[in-house]
Amino acid sequence: MKIRVNRDVLADAVAWAARVLPSRPVTPVLSGLLLEAGEELTLSAFDYDVSARALIDAEVAESGSVLIPGRLLAEISKSLPADDVELVTEGQEAVLTCGSAEFGLITMPVEDFPSLPAMPPAIGAIGGGVFASAVGQVAPASSRDDTLPMLTGIRVDVDGDAVTMAATDRYRIAARDFAWRPASSGASVSAMVPARVLVEVARSLRGGEVSVAFGDGVAGFESVGRSTTVRLLDEQFIDYRTRLTADWSIRADVPVAAFVAAIKRVALVAERNTAIRLAFSQGQVRIQAGGGDIGRGSEVVECELRGDDIQIAFQSQFILDGLTGIESDLARINMESPTRPALIQDVPGDAEPAFRYLVMSLRLS
Repeated sequence: MKIRVNRDVLADAVAWAARVLPSRPVTPVLSGLLLEAGEELTLSAFDYDVSARALIDAEVAESGSVLIPGRLLAEISKSLPADDVELVTEGQEAVLTCGSAEFGLITMPVEDFPSLPAMPPAIGAIGGGVFASAVGQVAPASSRDDTLPMLTGIRVDVDGDAVTMAATDRYRIAARDFAWRPASSGASVSAMVPARVLVEVARSLRGGEVSVAFGDGVAGFESVGRSTTVRLLDEQFIDYRTRLTADWSIRADVPVAAFVAAIKRVALVAERNTAIRLAFSQGQVRIQAGGGDIGRGSEVVECELRGDDIQIAFQSQFILDGLTGIESDLARINMESPTRPALIQDVPGDAEPAFRYLVMSLRLS
């Protein structure tokens, strides 16, 4: 194998593929990146749950394949001088040359590398920006606790040209509706995709259109020469839709930027896992925290309140996660009582709000 490739193109592709490499591989070959040179250069990584494949342009003098330690290759690639990179295999070594820099990397047996799963049939496509925005809004509500796998995923419900993504960690529920371009008008799919993988996919596939595929317990995402597959979680999930619909007797419209900034400032004196207290009254909301060993903080932000005055408390990061998902200038906070959850959403116009975030309140002390 002998190739020449642009240094920036190689470094970007290696970094993208290497993100799925396991930190503690069950076998050494799973720590490797498979480079295959044909008409183009293909870089592949796989840990039996998640696969990543990137295609890039390269001058191929001799075709072939080589398996190189992936994290090491990523570190070397990004540190190379601004020049073309030449990669040549010589026996058990891959010699990488860039300018006057040369590295000889010990390779691993290509035949031991597992075959990547095939990309399932595509069921639709969506703009990368919308896809990334939707994942970014719902992913914070997913759990990091692997003891309940259902809570670590993002639920994807497809019904024709409408898609809903939802996640919960039992303390909040986030859901986002958006339209997309289905491959067929009758498309209907429900699946649980690991949230951490979907976040990485959304972050890396912003360019152009993202093709989405489901089949045989696998989800696939593809855009601009890069593709990822991931093994799906069990489909079990809560009935989130009914929990996001209710009649609310109290609602407050607040300016998002000012409200978020005030909560962050006041939270500086809040001890870990203590509440941020919100006192809504006509024309304003007072944000309060602290009062213990550290100190206390208080700030007032204007708001438009409909309904009775109310005092309610939340874990600061939980309410901030909901507010930062709001894409309009104003956020609507729907409430019923200090002991009931609150629903955060965009201030609706003629259409239903696309993003909804239900967050549990904390007991006022």
